[in-house]
Amino acid sequence: MRRETSQPRQNWQSVVAEQGLVFGAPAAGLNGAQRPYWDESVHYVFDMSDILSLEADVELLHSMCLDAVDNVVTTERYRDFGIPEWVWPAIADSWKRRDPHVYGRFDLRYDGKGPAKLLEYNADTPTSLLEASVIQWNWKTDAFPEDDQWNSIHEKLVEQWAEITAKLPSGEVHFTWSSADPSGEDHLTLAYLQETAAEAGMNTVGLAIEEIGWDSLLRRFVDLEEAPMSTVVKLYPWEWVVEEQFGRYAVESLPGTLWIEPLWKMLLSNKALLAVLWEMYPGHPNLLPAYLDEPGMLTEYVRKPRLGREGSNIQIVAPGYETQTGGVYGKEGYVYQLFDPLPEFDGYRPALGAWIVGDTAAGLGIRETVGLVTDDGAAFVPHRIVE
Repeated sequence: MRRETSQPRQNWQSVVAEQGLVFGAPAAGLNGAQRPYWDESVHYVFDMSDILSLEADVELLHSMCLDAVDNVVTTERYRDFGIPEWVWPAIADSWKRRDPHVYGRFDLRYDGKGPAKLLEYNADTPTSLLEASVIQWNWKTDAFPEDDQWNSIHEKLVEQWAEITAKLPSGEVHFTWSSADPSGEDHLTLAYLQETAAEAGMNTVGLAIEEIGWDSLLRRFVDLEEAPMSTVVKLYPWEWVVEEQFGRYAVESLPGTLWIEPLWKMLLSNKALLAVLWEMYPGHPNLLPAYLDEPGMLTEYVRKPRLGREGSNIQIVAPGYETQTGGVYGKEGYVYQLFDPLPEFDGYRPALGAWIVGDTAAGLGIRETVGLVTDDGAAFVPHRIVE
């Protein structure tokens, strides 16, 4: 694994915009400079042996996470996740039904010298999908046509939609984004997902989540045409949904209306998962020691809010690395994970985002930062595989 520079394509800005990347504020570069959010002046190079190792690690981690869900449901350990008690039975039912899921993203520490280490699992509302699937593939095709890339995300998404069609209440799926998202990233991500579902032969409808209606007489969700909504794809976190007025309807109307990602993924998108995994698989080479609510045996650690996002409210306690980020998270409690800093390449630190579609590893996206915390100032950079 190494970091290389390369000449950006001519008119690359208009090229990526035409391919859908019309969001992304400038990212943070060295010494306070700005850099593009999509930065193709640099990229990472992997050997196929790196990718085969990562692929195996990701699929193993995914199976361990599913075992963790089963463990939490069986032992009714929801309180450690800070989930409201009224939601617990519905999570168990959602899991026992195996409500269908589509995709997720593992954030990993990897330096090419040892196994990948799980930092967290974005299982409910993962973004940077378009960049990983479409934008960097087209970059590789243009810039390095002879090389390969770990990227079957698009094909696997289409396959997964086709796979789960029979498990959905109908062949029509509603794709919803929040109109409150100022960046437009959610809307573009959902539009891309909708495109993959349509390619799989599904009937798709797009609307803002704020436009979903509730028919109190028939007790079902309806769209702007008053048509029933039997399957809804969202990028609105479940922990937010259950705090909203419509959240009780969403939970209590299951499985009449199915949601993607499903309710059982509340257990995977919560950083309490990290501590549960460490309890279940102590010493596992793909895990970092992690504990609920206290550092345990750790003297150097990262304190993460159970439901934190975009690097908010992170505290690093380690000599010479002390860091604290701001934000609105933390009242739900914290998880303490061993501090293992991201590797440094030319002053930047890459976090690997490994995609899982269905139950299969599907590809890689890389975000890099100048700091120790991968936050909303991170840039997305492509990768290629050399034989």
